[in-house]
Amino acid sequence: MTTALALGALVLASTACTSEQPTTEAEQPTGEGHGAVAGAAELAEPRLGLTSIDPSGKVSHLDLLDETVSELGTIGAPTALHTDGRYLFAQTDAGVEIVDSGVWTWDHVDHFHYYRAEPRLLGTVAGAGPATVATSNLSTSGGTGLFFPESGEAVLLDTEALAEGTVTEQFRKVTAPGAGMVVPVGTFALVTEGSGPSASVVGYTSDGERTGLVESCPEARGTITTRVGAVIGCADGALLASATGDSLAVERIPYPTGTTAPAATSFDNREGRPTVAGSAGTEGIWMLDTRERSWSLLPAPAPLVHVTAVDDADEHVLALTDDGRVLVLDGNNGAVISETDPLVTESVATGKTPTLVADQQRAYLSGPAERTLFEIDFADGARVARTFDTGTEPAFTAETGR
Repeated sequence: MTTALALGALVLASTACTSEQPTTEAEQPTGEGHGAVAGAAELAEPRLGLTSIDPSGKVSHLDLLDETVSELGTIGAPTALHTDGRYLFAQTDAGVEIVDSGVWTWDHVDHFHYYRAEPRLLGTVAGAGPATVATSNLSTSGGTGLFFPESGEAVLLDTEALAEGTVTEQFRKVTAPGAGMVVPVGTFALVTEGSGPSASVVGYTSDGERTGLVESCPEARGTITTRVGAVIGCADGALLASATGDSLAVERIPYPTGTTAPAATSFDNREGRPTVAGSAGTEGIWMLDTRERSWSLLPAPAPLVHVTAVDDADEHVLALTDDGRVLVLDGNNGAVISETDPLVTESVATGKTPTLVADQQRAYLSGPAERTLFEIDFADGARVARTFDTGTEPAFTAETGR
């Protein structure tokens, strides 16, 4: 059955099973700290959604609880997207345009706080070239890093200011053009310098002063933040950075001795979890446990487009194949536990960048060419729980409220 949704942005195609998310929520005024901001309501459960941008720049938000859709506005035509689970950082001709989805989770380690506020378009960070964006796990404090390769500009944004509706640069430094990263770590940031085998990362305070920390990181590429710290990929392994008070520390986690598998150049996981996954090319899947400071290499059962670590009690790993299937893998040995039928074959074949993201109970897969969003119960035989047919192409999609 197909049901039209608000504003014509999406059409819901109902399946036989509905979401297992809560049907009620409690809201109350927020207090100080714990991820609260003025004007936001604290919720009893996360208000998860899928926020999508179509090729023309129209931003739509699908609420996964009540299946309503809101139009959030229009930005420039997007060419890439990064998210921290609240904000969407969209690459356009103007630079990086920032969308606040208005829903977020604040991780207090042993428990969480959930919030909802008015969504809004926050503005643009100007810069040349496809920016590398690095975020932390907290959307109301710390920093957000952007590096523009054509100009070599390294920018650290004030994330607390973003939460209050303002785009504020804490520093902007001009380095050599080329690939680079600005990685937020607590009240600090690591900025890559140099390139190729001689690349390194340099520590900075939030106001742009050098801390004196310099660490080698040949062929620096790929970053993600876990509960343990910020990961930066290097040709010989990874750096794990953490901040305690006024102290910034970096540990090196080398690849296993004798490995010939290609280095991971990107990482993904269920947000905040200690274990992350990255492609090892045709050799398999790299798994990095930041808590144990160890790597493992899983075999790839098929040619893969993307991998992400759920890092749940069953150690699930999800993978998207080059024929559009989602595989549920055993994170201990790489064995296929279950898989979907081909869902996004046309998107993969035409290079339209499907998004595969996992939370604690579901995975979400976008099919730009198919104009469909899929909800997958990876713990129940990779069952497709719901599908959402979109009125326009979801060129880039993020799960928000996480």
